[in-house]
Amino acid sequence: MLKPISITAISSYSPLGKTSEEVWNNYKTNNHCITLQDGHLVSALSKNLKAEILELRASDQKYKSLDDSVLFGIFSARKASEAAQWDKNNNFGINIGSSRGATKLFENYHEDFLKRNKTETLSSPTTTLGNISSWIAHDLQTKGPEISHSITCSTALHAMLNGVAWLQSGLTSKFLVGGSEAPLTAFTIAQMQALKIYARNNVAYPCQALDLQKKQNTMILGEGAAMACLESGIKENALATVKGIGYATEVLKHNASLSTNADCFQDSMAMALGDLNPDEIDVIVTHTPGTIKGDAAEVNAINKVFKNKVPALTNNKWKIGHTLGASGLLSLEMAVLMLVNQEFIAVPYLDTQKPKRLKNVLVNAVGFGGNAVSILISK
Repeated sequence: MLKPISITAISSYSPLGKTSEEVWNNYKTNNHCITLQDGHLVSALSKNLKAEILELRASDQKYKSLDDSVLFGIFSARKASEAAQWDKNNNFGINIGSSRGATKLFENYHEDFLKRNKTETLSSPTTTLGNISSWIAHDLQTKGPEISHSITCSTALHAMLNGVAWLQSGLTSKFLVGGSEAPLTAFTIAQMQALKIYARNNVAYPCQALDLQKKQNTMILGEGAAMACLESGIKENALATVKGIGYATEVLKHNASLSTNADCFQDSMAMALGDLNPDEIDVIVTHTPGTIKGDAAEVNAINKVFKNKVPALTNNKWKIGHTLGASGLLSLEMAVLMLVNQEFIAVPYLDTQKPKRLKNVLVNAVGFGGNAVSILISK
């Protein structure tokens, strides 16, 4: 890192709630947010949060045609920029990604096309990948650069990488980064089931993320958005600072698999650590989606990098499912909240020794294609 980067605000809109207080209080319980919806295990927004999305959609004629992924992003971005005290005069940059994008809207338009052999006027502009960042920029009235991308499940942390790069370059001093995902459609769930990674049993904890003793895959889809406000230098109002970034891609052996020891994670974590002694890392918020091979590969990689002292491991997918492109920023939010509140959040069905301190936390994410990102943040 050429110079430190401050995280001056972080906000999410997920089954955990919409404010930092709600999210933190939900993290402190051993309850999960996974329910049955149309016969499938999912982690969905509460009725109250869905009602607020309906209000947002009705608040502007132009918003009526937008996908939920865009509206989740707008809601979360408003909260983050407000908390950071940014306004349109700051001309901050925006990089919001999504793995699936306008999932429900695209499926509805395509179904209509198959029936009528023609489609609606807005079917193209409302389903493009750049939709989320563009509409957030419109809503916040910033004139800074707008970037959109999709790099599967590491999308949000790749947005973090981009934001850090822009700030390091000096081309801008503020960047809003994040991810948004609304994947709870029958088709998307069917895709995960076709990969044979989706949970089948509605037990006490349906998603067994990080449990290396599980006998079957237990991934579950969730929905939501998360945003972080990044600023150059050390700011007085900083919640945490970004001390290191790492990224790597490994050679594909299968479209949806990692190597046994997750070589990409080993490289990304080592890069994020830089010259820092691995023993200085207190906690790792893992990606571990609840699959047998994926969870084991990441833990193997951690054991390879942290040979002398493996940090305390935790994650949030057992609680809110896998939000695909938004998951990395939701993990980052969890890490920031642990640093701010100086309290470790453990996985309830695992026997994890609490860290002796909370100063340095590493956050991991990886997507289909073996593209890993690791972000090191400090108190």
